[in-house]
Amino acid sequence: MITDIFTIVWKEIHEMLFQRGRFRGGWVGMLFFIAVFGIFMPLQSGRSWVESPLSLVYWSWIPFLLGSSIVADTIAGERERHTLETLLASRLSDRAILFGKIAAAITYGWGLTLVSILLGLATINLVFGKGELILYPLDIGAGILILSFLVATLAAGLGVLVSLRATSVRQAQQSFSIAFFVLFIPIFLVPVLPDEWKIRAIEILSRVNLRMVPVALAGLLILIDCLLIWIATARFKRAQLILD
Repeated sequence: MITDIFTIVWKEIHEMLFQRGRFRGGWVGMLFFIAVFGIFMPLQSGRSWVESPLSLVYWSWIPFLLGSSIVADTIAGERERHTLETLLASRLSDRAILFGKIAAAITYGWGLTLVSILLGLATINLVFGKGELILYPLDIGAGILILSFLVATLAAGLGVLVSLRATSVRQAQQSFSIAFFVLFIPIFLVPVLPDEWKIRAIEILSRVNLRMVPVALAGLLILIDCLLIWIATARFKRAQLILD
């Protein structure tokens, strides 16, 4: 089944970059993203782009943003282009198709994030290094790698699940946008909270071991990712998709 999964991954990546013709999902959008997060923003931020703990926050949510641009197309797009029936009629198993599509979305979101991280490091060292090698602190670097992968998996699992039930790419994108807003609503609400609430939150956070927060978040993401993939596996039924 591994070979079949790689077949689907190759098919999906090729379509994302060359055949779907969408700015955000094609190679033009990919190059634009890399230029912004790998060159422009590091130049604007300077050494803090690498040394600040906030870099862990930046790189953790970016794979979700990237995944949102392409993952809704995984099933709904095949349905719209009338290629889903052909894919389902192939010798590939249901799990190979599903896992291949999830793996392709992870490869796109996480892979593009890693490329941008490496390019950002190169930019910072070339412009601000002055002979000194600037790297992420070990704990922040490890946190970025792990959390960005788990968030990419979250976007892939959630997007495929939404796309399974959507009748069109537009509907899938709308549903995924709602999920994005719900997941990140705390970030949007923080600036408008009353000052006394913010002070209270800071007091609570001051008593928390902040180094354990990424660990707890990683554990929570693993549980959610496994649940989403399990639900998607249960709902990915070839016969039902053909009838739909």
